[in-house]
Amino acid sequence: MTSEDSMHPASDAMTVESAATRSSTGVTITTAGSDFGEVLFDGTGQAIYLFDKETTTVPDCYGDCAVAWPPVLTEGSPVAGAGTMTDLLGTTPRTDGSTQVTYAGHPLYYYAHEGKNVVTCHNVSEFGGLWLVVTPTGQAAA
Repeated sequence: MTSEDSMHPASDAMTVESAATRSSTGVTITTAGSDFGEVLFDGTGQAIYLFDKETTTVPDCYGDCAVAWPPVLTEGSPVAGAGTMTDLLGTTPRTDGSTQVTYAGHPLYYYAHEGKNVVTCHNVSEFGGLWLVVTPTGQAAA
């Protein structure tokens, strides 16, 4: 004798939802206030910068540059957090095979020696260009 319940396995909706949750490994990009207005941070509170020397989505910061200014990497599609625009988020490949997050066409970076929830390196000149925090519209902060 078979019961009605044993003839119908658990809902497929739960399986699909669980799989979607597990595969969401992209870094979160959000915004927060700073001395330079509302700017981009990652989900852990690390400030995010662009390198004005880069005028396309192709990264130009490698070697010593990437040690001082590590790229914002992701293992999945980046996630737009509060204050950011989904259509401005993207990715670009790096020469080592990793995937770097872009925003409004700019490859994104951290400063290696900066604490959480602070911006201390805006308008810094290193490695042949300026490092600038990024506004929610994708422009460098003033």
